[in-house]
Amino acid sequence: MVKTVDLTIPMTADEARSLRAGDMVSLSGSIVTGRDRIHKLLLEERISPGSLPFPLAGAVLYHCGPIMQKQDDGFRVVAAGPTTSQRLEMYEADLIRQYGLRGIMGKGGMGEQTREALKEQGCVYLHTIGGAAAYLADRVTKVLGVWKLEELGLAEAMWHLQVKDFPAMVTMDSLGNDLHRDLEADTLRKFTELIGK
Repeated sequence: MVKTVDLTIPMTADEARSLRAGDMVSLSGSIVTGRDRIHKLLLEERISPGSLPFPLAGAVLYHCGPIMQKQDDGFRVVAAGPTTSQRLEMYEADLIRQYGLRGIMGKGGMGEQTREALKEQGCVYLHTIGGAAAYLADRVTKVLGVWKLEELGLAEAMWHLQVKDFPAMVTMDSLGNDLHRDLEADTLRKFTELIGK
C-alpha cells in the first residue's frame, strides 16, 4: 500500500530503510545539489567529508542544475527541475559510500551499481517531477550556501538549499526494489507480446 511520508532532512539510515518503493515523500530541511562536475570533483580529488562547507552525512543529493538569480542579499532559486540521473551512475555508488548520503533525487532512476549501494548503505532514490522546475523552485525557502561557484559556475556548483514540502516518490529502495527496472521489464514483455502477434 502506498503511503505518504513527511521526511525531515538530514535523514537517518533507519528512516531511509523504512521507506519502500512507491512511497510518496514530502521533504523538509536542507538538501544539496550536484551534477556531473561536482560528482567528478568529489571523487577524483578525494575530498574528505570534513573539509566540505556543509555536511553530506544523512543528506539528500539532488541531481539538479538550478537557475539562480543574484540578489543584493544572496541568491534566489528561479528554477529547480531534476536532471537525468543515469548519466551519474559511474559515480553514485562511491559517493553514497564515501559521504554517507541517505537519499539521491533526480529523474529516470539509476543502475545496478547504485542499486547495490542503496541496499548496502541504507539509502533511497527519489524521483521528482520533471517539467515542473518553477513549481519545485517555490519549495525552496532559502539558499543556505554554495560551494565551488567560481570554479564550476551556477549550474554545476553545489548548492545547499532549505526546502519545505518538496515532493518526490521513492522509486528505488534499500531492499533492492526498483520501479524503473520493473516498468522497463513490463514494457518489454508487453512489446514482445504485441510484435509476436
